[in-house]
Parts: sequence; structure tokens; C-alpha cells
Amino acid sequence: MRTHTCGELRLTDAGKSATLSGWVVSKREFGPFIFIMLWDRYGQTQVVFEEPLLVEEAKKLSLEDVVRVEGFVRDRGDNRTDKYETGAIEVKAATIELLNPSKPLPYDHRKEAADTLKLKYRYLDIRKSDLLPTLVARSKMAKAVRDYMDANAFVEVETPILGKSTPEGAKEYLVPSRLHHGLFYSLPQSPQSFKQICMIGGIDRYYQMAKCFRDEDLRADRQPEFTQIDIEMSFIAEEDIMTLSEGLIAHLFKVVKGIDIPRPFKRLPFREAMDRYGSDKPDTRYGLEFIDMRENFRNSGFNAFKGAAEDPKKSVKAIVLEGKGAELSKNRIKAMEKDVQGDGAKGLAWVKKEGGALDSPLLKFFSPVELEKLAALIPDGAVMFLVADETRIVQTALGNLRRRLAAEFDLYDKNGFAFLWVTEFPAFEHSEEEGKWVATHHPFTDFDLETARKGDMANVSSRAYDMVINGYEVGGGSIRIHNTAKQAEVFKLLGIEPQEAQEKFGFLLEALDLGAPPHGGIAFGFDRLVMILLGIDNIRSVIAFPKTTSASCLMTGSPSGVSQKQLDELAIKPVG
Repeated sequence: MRTHTCGELRLTDAGKSATLSGWVVSKREFGPFIFIMLWDRYGQTQVVFEEPLLVEEAKKLSLEDVVRVEGFVRDRGDNRTDKYETGAIEVKAATIELLNPSKPLPYDHRKEAADTLKLKYRYLDIRKSDLLPTLVARSKMAKAVRDYMDANAFVEVETPILGKSTPEGAKEYLVPSRLHHGLFYSLPQSPQSFKQICMIGGIDRYYQMAKCFRDEDLRADRQPEFTQIDIEMSFIAEEDIMTLSEGLIAHLFKVVKGIDIPRPFKRLPFREAMDRYGSDKPDTRYGLEFIDMRENFRNSGFNAFKGAAEDPKKSVKAIVLEGKGAELSKNRIKAMEKDVQGDGAKGLAWVKKEGGALDSPLLKFFSPVELEKLAALIPDGAVMFLVADETRIVQTALGNLRRRLAAEFDLYDKNGFAFLWVTEFPAFEHSEEEGKWVATHHPFTDFDLETARKGDMANVSSRAYDMVINGYEVGGGSIRIHNTAKQAEVFKLLGIEPQEAQEKFGFLLEALDLGAPPHGGIAFGFDRLVMILLGIDNIRSVIAFPKTTSASCLMTGSPSGVSQKQLDELAIKPVG
């Protein structure tokens, strides 16, 4: 069908015969001749039709028709161009074959089109946008991952897609069994149990590019089905996994961007990250760190601050935006206050400093000592924002404000990268919905059992860790519990009865009892890594066939209804 691709021919090929196949992406008449631009994924080549019969055939061509052209390569001489790689030559057509005509495209790719339209015709979006080179880059990244893992003695093991339902946080996708009416498979949120079993099987270094599924609310960096670089290792500790992981990320940055990134990455305990940035995945490309104002307002005349400063369950914290005070009008600050209130805070206080003088509607409530302390903390031309509330609300509200300010005022290098490990995550969190303590990550994460035995569940630190790049969590993992007795005690702490534990995790508990080595691992969100390395801000743009925010595929029309016969075979009767 072709001797060359449309991006291959060069001046050194002049005089040779060539056969090209591709899409007609432009057509123009110039005197008695017709020129078309022929495109495939490798590039484009100009084809000229000079013979009268061929000119008549070329006139019938429409844009996006698929054609095959035979001809001779010739130098374009004074008409050379460097706008594309084949610009020094053209192909003089000797024959043309219409392989498949195209109807007019449903949208003009040269203009803005609705996302819904581009998702419905995703194949056209691949062909006509930057999505195709993105998918090529993604493919090269996947190869780079496999090359690195292979060089480090890892074994790629494929684990089942149809598995057993186990509680791991997000809602699962369930698949009804045709052979076992009333029973269901679960699509894996991660291969957690299977990769631990690989360790028990003696595969001390496992990995796979695993397809995972989570039935959760979607956003710009999340999809219902996604790809993980899933890793598990035996006879290791946190340091081993972190060193290997940093090496993998450094390898990807070298392959994709050609840069060497600094190692080792910075490390920050979870509680310190929350205390300084209000986030367990802080973007450290910029400052705006929290200032603890508790002592400043413990005896304040402003009751909202005084009450929060005296309550151990509450906080008073601030961030200072330097050099931007004059740019923030009171109307803009009011809009910011609404954002903060949307995060649960009762309000947003502010204090500006211009020409050495403080400005704020709250100044009348502060003592001279408080004003002096504020003046010392706020540089000239800056504005301080303060939130006083329950600690978790303060962290969330001020953390989100920090991110919005950084984006609005370009406080970071958009081409820069900041790498971070967040460590020592809480082992447990209290679920208001369930009215009990639940595992923060999953119930197989190792932790300090003695603290939990004392009943101080809120302050139990786990051996869990996340890798963060530019405010995105790109990977997370932990050292696992490999002792059956400890695992059983964890289930007891979480209120999981032995019978329930046996029903849900019996196969794993039995395996742990038959010689489980110490082990741990990490899983990287591959789609998110592609997004970050290629400088793309929406995860849909790095996935060939993504879902919408309502978890539907506009191209295929899924999810969709099924026939009554299929439902009968599954013994399922729809409700509603």
C-alpha cells in the first residue's frame, strides 16, 4: 500500500519513485495543476497533479478522503518550505486511487468545538488534534517503565480483572455471574490482594501496568477506569521502595523531557504537610506557607479569633501574599471570602499593609500589641488572609485559597517541577457515616500497634507514603502487615468480625499464615504521570477513549440497556 510514510521523504530521495497512502487534508488549484497535502501520523507530503486526466481525478477528491498515490519525488526548488519536515520535496503523481471517500466532518477541527462533540467523534479528535502525538508519547513512557522495571529484576505478572468484592474505599464496579445466579465478580480497584500473594509465592519483585476501576465522582485528574504502575517487593523497607521509585521517575523524566531531576526527593510527614500547607499533596513550587496565629490571638478582643485560639480542636492560621496587596480590591476579596465559605469556613479576615500602615475592617478589635505583631508579620505591599475555625476546616479552606492565589498571581514556574514524599499518614480515620474508625488507606497497611492498643486511634501513624509532583499525588503505597496475628488484631480494631474477615479476605489470611515475607509496595497513576510530564491539565487528554464526568462514553453510548434475554440469563430484574 505504500513505500514511504507521509513524513519520511527528504531531498536525498529526489528522483526516486514513491507510493504514499493517507488522508487528503488540503487541496488547492494553481493554474492547470492541483496540489493536495497527504497526511498520515508520521507527517505530510505535498502531491502535485499535472497530467490532465489525473487533474480531473484530483478535482473529485474531498477533504479527508483516503487515497493512494504513486509518483516520483522531486525537488521543490525555490518553493521549499521549512514549515514541515518534507517541505523540500513534493511527489509528482503518476497514478491515484481513491481508497475510501469521506463525508464532510461533523465539526471543523480548526475552530473551537464542544467537548461533547469531540468525545462523540473521538477518532476524529485523535486524527485532527494533538491527541495522537500525546498517545505516541504515552506509548513511549509505557515502554520506558517496562525497560526500567526489567533492568531492576522485576517480573511482570497479570492479575485477574474478575475478582472478589473487598472493601478498599471507593465504590466498586460489580459484574453479575451468569453461571452463579445472585453472585458477583468485582472489577479491581487495585490488584492489592493478588500482589501480596505474589510475594508469598516467592515473586519478590512484581509489577504490572494494571487496569483499575473505581466507581467514584470524577474530576479533571480522575477517570472511572485508569492504569496503575503497580509495584510490590519482598524483604524491603520504606527506603528501598522510595529509592526505586525515585529512580523510575528520574528515568521517565530523562526519556520524555531529557532532563535530570534532583534526588533524593524532599520528605514531609503528613501532619506537618497539613499544618504548613493544608494539604496532604502540597505544591511546593511556591511558598504561601501557613502562619500559626494561635498565640497572637489567645487574649484577643476579637472573640472569633480568641475562641479559636483557646480551643484545642480549632486553629487560627494565616497566609501572606507579598507584593500584591494593591491589586486586590475589596470586591475581589469578597469573592475570595465566598470561596472560603464554600469550603466550610465561617469567614475570611484580611489585613493589608501599604506605606507602613495597616488596613482592615478588623483593626478596631485588635490591641496595640496585636497590631504590632501583625505589622511585623506583613511586609509592605502585602496582604494577610486569616481563617479561624475547626482545624480541619481551616486547613481545607486556607489550603484551597493558597492554591487559587498561586494560580491567579503566577507564583510558580509552570515549566518547573517540585518532588515530594509525604509520609507517616494516619493509620485510621473516623467515619461519621459508619460511626466507627476505618483504615485510611486499606486494612493491610502496617502501623504502630501499641499506640492503637491504648485507644489513641487518631494519633496512630502508618507506614504509608505518597509521592507528590506539583501538587498532584502521583503514587502511593505502604509497608504491608505480613503477620496473621497482627492482621487479625487490626480487623478487630476496625470492628470487622472474624466471620466477615474470613468471607472477604479468607484467601489472603490463609496465605499470610503460610510463610509470608515482609513486603510492601507502591502504585503510580500512569495516566496522571503522563499528564504531568506532557504539561496537560486534563486527564481525558492523555487517554485514548475516556469517559465524561458522568462516567459515560459518548462515542459508543455506554452505559446502555441490554436485552431481556441477557437479563434473564443473569437472573436480574431491573428496579426503577
